[in-house]
Amino acid sequence: MVFVAVFSLPGGIALQRLAHDGALDGDAQAVAEVDFAPAVAALERQHPRWVWDDTSRWYARLLEAHVRVERCVDLRLSHAILRNSSLTAGSALATAPGCSWDGSALERLQKPTEHTLFDLDEMPANDVTEDTLAEFATQRAAIAGAEDPARIGLLLAAESAGALVAAEMMYSGLPWRADIHNEILESHLGPRPISGRRPVLLDATLRRLRAELEAPALNPDSPSELLKALAVAGLMVTSTRSWELKKLKHPAIEPLLEYKKLARLLTANGWHWLDSNVRDGRFHPEYVPGGVVTGRWASTGGGGALQLPKQIRGAVVADPGWKFVVADASQLEPRILAALSGDRRMVEAGSAGDLYAGIVAGGAVETRDQAKVAMLGAMYGATSGESGRLMPRLTKTYPRAIAMVEEAARAGERGEVVTTRLGRSSPRPGAAWHANQADASGETGTEADASRARGQARSWGRFTRNFIVQGSAAEWALCWMANLRRGLQELSGGAWITDSPHLVFFMHDEVVVHCPASRVDAVEAAIRTAAEEAGQLMFGALPVTFPLTVAIVDDYGKAK
Repeated sequence: MVFVAVFSLPGGIALQRLAHDGALDGDAQAVAEVDFAPAVAALERQHPRWVWDDTSRWYARLLEAHVRVERCVDLRLSHAILRNSSLTAGSALATAPGCSWDGSALERLQKPTEHTLFDLDEMPANDVTEDTLAEFATQRAAIAGAEDPARIGLLLAAESAGALVAAEMMYSGLPWRADIHNEILESHLGPRPISGRRPVLLDATLRRLRAELEAPALNPDSPSELLKALAVAGLMVTSTRSWELKKLKHPAIEPLLEYKKLARLLTANGWHWLDSNVRDGRFHPEYVPGGVVTGRWASTGGGGALQLPKQIRGAVVADPGWKFVVADASQLEPRILAALSGDRRMVEAGSAGDLYAGIVAGGAVETRDQAKVAMLGAMYGATSGESGRLMPRLTKTYPRAIAMVEEAARAGERGEVVTTRLGRSSPRPGAAWHANQADASGETGTEADASRARGQARSWGRFTRNFIVQGSAAEWALCWMANLRRGLQELSGGAWITDSPHLVFFMHDEVVVHCPASRVDAVEAAIRTAAEEAGQLMFGALPVTFPLTVAIVDDYGKAK
């Protein structure tokens, strides 16, 4: 395998060949900024794995120059995993003092102060070289000495591949019809208002709400004002969340829920969003791979890439002669739990397609709704209500699966870490959590201290219970996208990304590919093959299936 490190030098960029252990392999090639993309393109013919500090920083400029790379090592994403993984806990990287490579992906974007990410050109050349190359060597040593090098190595490769996918989707953009978006807004809110005023339909809903609550000056956007107005009307609630309001019976509830829905549309995806985020017929989502502790992606830049409501998806329209192939993994997290635990009965329950129906057929519960409620309770730690009542029956039928999440919960309650299938480990609770646990067990601890400590321990246990499932599902999705990216590249025939089938959107367990109408069958086959390969990479010969729901549509709003 060929590694080529990329780092800045005063007045240029260095490309340094590296051995597998991070040692130098010959002299560095120094190129001017203007020659960077051509030099990368020439070396790409040797199929190297590029080593750089941050994919979003380097790959964006290559894509603008129409240069695509096959593989990379994203040192910052890899550092975060290796720093915290139980598989590399004894490594020099994990035990070293804090350094500029530390910090979450979101923190780095919000506080761009690390020299290795943003102002390398201002550093002496030797400092930059040693920092980048030393970090790579340290990471290779951590992988080599890991409890399971192949396992953690697959995670790092998938994480870095995900960073390439994120950069390519931001570059390509999601096709977006601003005129249709405007029509959708007008149908729900009324004509675009003068700046600072509410749209007419939102204002009309507000007037109905004020009349029903007899509060002519009510500002429903203020939770404290709204709670006070509801209390005056005899409606005692502890929050203004929709799920709690839906339980109430009062003439004001219908206009209140409608107001909240319309106000959210205006705030999250209204005219200001349209003006700020759609240009040249494209929405360029700004993803943050590894932005959530479980490994799920986040998004930044105000676009809300991971929260496109159904109300506006009709504005996402394929180009003339093109289609969207939309695929989502059905019941992903329960299937991940079945595979993680090796619970053969649960694996078999999902083999026919609908895992919840399989649970019913296996005799654990009577209805599909019960199966869904019970599984959600198992993965998220619900101990009361319907899910709590069904848990003993689920435990009896699928003991290995339930034992795994219960063990993860107990570990969290003790303040220990848990680890996903490929090696991402959960953070430990903070100092305040440990202090409260210590106070509760100390000689001066009160019953109130004990109650607070038990509540905090159970809460952290619910987090670790779900961490192993959600985190492993995120790993499966990364493997799926990495395989699909490779499959789409094979279909391209050498054409540029935007001239051939390409990924344009991703959301946890769903991908959207934009492709010529003549290629939809080949793209669907590539999507399904990539999902099968992801399962094999993650779980080997275990016969767990990850079925997909696939829709071929002209606009995203018709996909579901």
